[in-house]
Amino acid sequence: MAKVDPEKLMIKGEKLTKLSFTRWTSDWKNAVFLYEQAANEFRARRSDEKAKIAFEKASKCHEMISQPWDAAKHLESAANLAKQLGQWNEVLDFFRRASELYNECGRSQPAADALAKGARLLAEVNPEEAIRLFNDACGILEEDGKEQMAFDLYRDATDVYIKLERYTDAASILLRWGLAADHCKAVNSQCKAYLSAILVYLYTHDFKQAEKCYNDCSQIDAFLSSDQGRCSSKLLAAYEEGDAEEIKRICLSSTISHLDHMIIRLARKLPTGDVTAIGSKGAEEALDEDDLT
Repeated sequence: MAKVDPEKLMIKGEKLTKLSFTRWTSDWKNAVFLYEQAANEFRARRSDEKAKIAFEKASKCHEMISQPWDAAKHLESAANLAKQLGQWNEVLDFFRRASELYNECGRSQPAADALAKGARLLAEVNPEEAIRLFNDACGILEEDGKEQMAFDLYRDATDVYIKLERYTDAASILLRWGLAADHCKAVNSQCKAYLSAILVYLYTHDFKQAEKCYNDCSQIDAFLSSDQGRCSSKLLAAYEEGDAEEIKRICLSSTISHLDHMIIRLARKLPTGDVTAIGSKGAEEALDEDDLT
């Protein structure tokens, strides 16, 4: 069998899609088979740049004949090749466009997955864009009532925020995760997310915000009566008493050991500041209350 020349296939595809005096309409339907064949052949030969271009052109053909699903699939292939080539802007653009095309099909899960794939590839080289992709992916699933499908995305976004030392944002996405878990009755995940948010605030030595977070979360009976709720209460009490050893002991508990790894790492470093000051302030406030009575 004669070997297929992908370069010739690309030329034939171009002729079918390019308008001229003799061709007044583009033949996208026949061109797509030529581009797909060329893309696979280039990829087999490890000509990644040419394969990427061929997949992008094949995607365009599918889009022009109203086949957004196939168009999105080819863009994902192009994105993975762009990753091999270190072309990170194209990785971002291809996955974003793929997500839009999946949305056109009414498929929220693949749309979110496309953004998540891009985010995971970009997490090390462009974490800010990765965060945007994770947030957008979560938004797609939340809007479609599929919050439970977003749990891994909340986790991945939290991890990137912590690596960027954006701890307030990390706590916010954890609280968002807790709310999403509440919507789909995932009580254990909800309680873990709330305890994790409190631990993040304590890691930044923001006791007031941690306490406020605990008080807000305690409005939910499921959290208040959970292992995570009781652990939070004991931890905050240890801070109020200025007992660093008790804080360390609680942070070694099984309740915290069952949280996500990035939260465990933060918890193992508590306390991060002088807790005796918090304990002294708590004692002063208690004395003031006694004087008033």
